[in-house]
Amino acid sequence: MPSALWIVVAYLIGSVSFAVVVSKLFSLPDPHSYGSGNPGATNVLRTGHKLAAALTLLGDGAKGWLAVFLAKQFAPSMDPWMLAAVVLAVFLGHLFPIFHKFEGGKGVATAAGILLALDWRLAAAAFVVWLFFAVVVKVSSVSSLAAAVVAPIAAFYFYGNHPLAWVFVPIALLLIWRHKGNIQKLLQGRESTIGR
Repeated sequence: MPSALWIVVAYLIGSVSFAVVVSKLFSLPDPHSYGSGNPGATNVLRTGHKLAAALTLLGDGAKGWLAVFLAKQFAPSMDPWMLAAVVLAVFLGHLFPIFHKFEGGKGVATAAGILLALDWRLAAAAFVVWLFFAVVVKVSSVSSLAAAVVAPIAAFYFYGNHPLAWVFVPIALLLIWRHKGNIQKLLQGRESTIGR
C-alpha cells in the first residue's frame, strides 16, 4: 500500500470515538450531551459507569497505538516524515473525527498510545510525569498538560532532530489548546480534583 494511504488509514482509525461507541454499547447518554461535553473517559466516568470509562480509555489509547504499529509493521521502510504524518493523522482523527461530526476528544489517551507504539521510553517518561502531578496536585488536567509538555522534550532527547520528535510539537500544542477550558477553570480555582 502506498505510504500516503497510511495517513488516511490512520485518520480513519483515529476517528472512531470510543466514548460514543462504548456509551451506545452500555445504553448510556451521548457523551457530547452532558458534563463537559467532551467524548473522553473522564466525561464517561461522570455517568458512574466505571467499566465504560475504562473501556473508553483503553480504546482511545489502543487506536493511537494500532495506527502507528500497523504503519511500522507493514511499511517498515516508510520515510520518517511520512511516519510522522501518520502519527499526526491518527491524533487529528481523534480530535476531529469524521464519523462523529468532527466533535472529538482532547487526545490524551490517544497520544499515550502513539508514544507507546513509537518507543516505550517516551510513554514511560510521559506517564511518570502524569503520575507525579496526579499524586501531588491531584488535578487530572494539570497532569495531562504536564505530560503534553514533556512528550516533545523526551522525543527530542531520544530522537534528536528527527521528524518523530518534531511531530510532538503540534501534538503538544493541540493538547494544550483542547484543555483551554480546563486552564480557565484552573485560573479561577474551579477545576475538579481527581476522585471528586
